[in-house]
Amino acid sequence: MSDLYELTTDVIDIASVARRVVPPECGATVTLDGYARRFTKDKATGEVRETEYLVYEAYEPMALKEMAKIIERAKAEFEVSAIGIAHRLGRLEIGETSVVISVAAPHRKAAFTACEWLIRELKRTVPIFKKEVYADGEAWSEGEMP
Repeated sequence: MSDLYELTTDVIDIASVARRVVPPECGATVTLDGYARRFTKDKATGEVRETEYLVYEAYEPMALKEMAKIIERAKAEFEVSAIGIAHRLGRLEIGETSVVISVAAPHRKAAFTACEWLIRELKRTVPIFKKEVYADGEAWSEGEMP
C-alpha cells in the first residue's frame, strides 16, 4: 500500500482518499475533511467576517515535495502504516472540501494523533496559500502571496 499526496482543481472525493490507504494490517483509518466555512474570526482583532468563497494557490512542485516530507516524518514518528493527503486548488464555495487527510494505523490512537499533527504541519510548512473573499474585500491567510 503506497501513500498518496496530491493537489487538484477537481472536487475531492473523501471516500476515495480514505479507502486508498487501508492496508490489511490496520484496524483504524482516521480521516479529516477540511472544508470552506462561512464565518472566519480574525486572529489579531477578533472580528468575525462572513466569507463568500475561498481561493487556494500553491507553488505546486515545492508543495508536493513538502507533502511527501511530512508524510515520511509522520510515518517515522507515529505508528501508522499509510497516509493520504489531497488538497484542492482554485475557487471553493462555502461547504466544499479543501483538504482531506487519511491516516491508517493498526490502532486508532496513533491514527488520530498523526492526523492532527499532519494538518498542523501541512498548514505550517507546505506552500499552499488561502485567499478569503468577503463582500467588502479579501485577505490572504496562512501565508502571504507576493
